[in-house]
Amino acid sequence: MTAPSSGTGNVVLLVEDDEDIRASTAESLESEGFAVIGAEGVDEGLSHLRQGPPPVVILLDLMMPGRNGWDFRQDQLADPALREIPVVVITASGIGAESLRRDMGDVQLVAKPFTCESLLRAIARATVSEPVNRQA
Repeated sequence: MTAPSSGTGNVVLLVEDDEDIRASTAESLESEGFAVIGAEGVDEGLSHLRQGPPPVVILLDLMMPGRNGWDFRQDQLADPALREIPVVVITASGIGAESLRRDMGDVQLVAKPFTCESLLRAIARATVSEPVNRQA
């Protein structure tokens, strides 16, 4: 994965337990100009969020061993410094967007398997709304 650049406007946090998906998604996004921070689980992802400047968006897998995407989102929403960071949920679970938003709030949804184009569209939709509060 690529280390974040000095600017935070292009940094994406990818929380995904599957190493192959993490690597291929990072490669695709890096070719589009994003800096990708990969995390293989919830705790690692939250640690990245709390230690560094906020990413422009979080790409969040739902189904992970141990703590899952719902756990991550619950912790994110409970932290005032993190709650406004947009989230794109990536999942093969078949859950519908309405159900997901009812449980997780304002998130975008991308079904696995996905194309780079569909992921970029979801990132654009997620980041178009109100600006992220970058004050901790």
